[in-house]
Amino acid sequence: MYSEDDLLMLSALQHFLFCPRQCALIHVEQLWFENRLTAEGRILHERVHTAAKESRRNMRVEFDMPIRSLELGLIGRADVVEFHLQKDGKWLPYPVEYKRGRPKRDDSDRVQLCAQAMCLEEMLGAHVANGALYYGKKKRRLPVTFDERLRKTTRETAAALHALVGSGQTPKPEYSRRCDNCSFVELCIPKTIGRPGKVSAYIRRLTGEG
Repeated sequence: MYSEDDLLMLSALQHFLFCPRQCALIHVEQLWFENRLTAEGRILHERVHTAAKESRRNMRVEFDMPIRSLELGLIGRADVVEFHLQKDGKWLPYPVEYKRGRPKRDDSDRVQLCAQAMCLEEMLGAHVANGALYYGKKKRRLPVTFDERLRKTTRETAAALHALVGSGQTPKPEYSRRCDNCSFVELCIPKTIGRPGKVSAYIRRLTGEG
């Protein structure tokens, strides 16, 4: 169990899975850079978070709901949590996370959503078996089942995130194609720093000595 002072932002899970270096730049060095993609994502979330509460006969909807887990050491806000009325009279939470793009091949979005579900379980004492990811490009929901494999990955990612932030160290860059769409690419310069023998040449260009 973590203390309140140890809680990290839940959104850092996705940053960590996308790139540990990016995660450290944001959550260790406290840097932030925005590009078109991050701006579109921010605007989408702002629209969702400013929506009014909804209530129907068998479903209640909470927007921008504060959540946390001392087990995972995470705190954040859920875009949407639907509460569905069950036959036994209990309300079952169903988290929905909004994303601007398309479904990813990796587990980063699913891990973030699973962490939200595990926060809700800890807070409400209810088992949350399912949720959904809404992708803006596709304009549809993708159901997600929080099975044991995904929960294990989520716990391991949260632990690795705490280890990274606790170390206070920023990993060295390693270039991949995903770097081209990263808002930190101009600061990170992975094509230069990430390749042996390129740093000195880069410095010479900056100082006009090349």
